[in-house]
Amino acid sequence: MTTADMTKEPREVAGMFDGVARGYDRTSAVLSVGRAGYWLEENSRTVAPQRGEAILDIGAGTGNSAASLARSGAKVIALDFSEGMVEVGRRRHPALDYVVGDAERLPFGDGEFDAVTDSFGLRNVQRPQVALAEMYRVLKPGGRVVICEFSRPPSAIVRGSYFAYLRYVMPLLVSATSSHPRAYRYLFESIKDWPEQATLSEWLSVAGFTGVSHRNLTAGVVALHCGTKPFDNRGEASGSAS
Repeated sequence: MTTADMTKEPREVAGMFDGVARGYDRTSAVLSVGRAGYWLEENSRTVAPQRGEAILDIGAGTGNSAASLARSGAKVIALDFSEGMVEVGRRRHPALDYVVGDAERLPFGDGEFDAVTDSFGLRNVQRPQVALAEMYRVLKPGGRVVICEFSRPPSAIVRGSYFAYLRYVMPLLVSATSSHPRAYRYLFESIKDWPEQATLSEWLSVAGFTGVSHRNLTAGVVALHCGTKPFDNRGEASGSAS
């Protein structure tokens, strides 16, 4: 699989991440021109974890985002569908709690978490709207969601330059830093096919979240999307998965 349409097979995507797990963080730092760490820091600041809170980090990968959240004293569970990524994460951050799981079928009860976040994982699931409904379900009323995801720069000039970088420059960097170029071809396709900020905001609202907003990072290459699960029971019903 080299394209990233909405019929992507989760096991194939997970298998590709298994293959790149060991060198994933290094390659990400190179491909993002050093911005990957900044994006995760901004995600953590936006989640604003508090001591004693229960936080679910979906698409946690090797655990860097979860480790950042856990420094606040929050109880963080790091979930990823790639066993390879989780294996690397357990070695690098042994104090974290890891779960191998599917974002579309979260292995948790209703209303367990004060916050749910997903950094660069939502576009890799087969049905992102279902995953958002699951995030809504496991949040406590008043809980918050933060999605950090690649996006579409609003400036046509920036957008054109960015996609040119992904298509022509990134493959050269991948060939020098990774032994799994097929996985990074998928990365380009998944970013290119991902919808713009307004669409993800709409999905969050349809899932039942209120106060939905987004903030662009790095000229819109990445966007942080936020929302809150309302206390109103009617809002809770509207966000349930069918």
